[in-house]
Amino acid sequence: MKKSSLTENITYNENKAAISVLFETESTKEIRVVMKKNQVMKEHKTSFPITVEIFEGAIDFGVDGTVYNLVKGDLVSLEASIPHDLVAAEDSIVRLTLSKLDTVERVVNVSES
Repeated sequence: MKKSSLTENITYNENKAAISVLFETESTKEIRVVMKKNQVMKEHKTSFPITVEIFEGAIDFGVDGTVYNLVKGDLVSLEASIPHDLVAAEDSIVRLTLSKLDTVERVVNVSES
């Protein structure tokens, strides 16, 4: 068993999303993305499917040119290679599930660009 918390030790960065690994399993990596209102993760793609959960707050989630307003409790999945972006409509905590084959460094690089 592995245990982590989406609400402990939360740190909002001033200029970019804060990325932290909650834990890894044999098939996934569970990531917490903490974003202040108006922070952006520019359009990007993944090489593997992802799942995104809005744990707290609201995110404008752009998918291939269409923007979806996701709010607390919403859960979406995307297949690989689909362009998407995130804009925090308010201070938000996002849980991101990556394939074990994907890298956390890729997510960090997206948050820094």
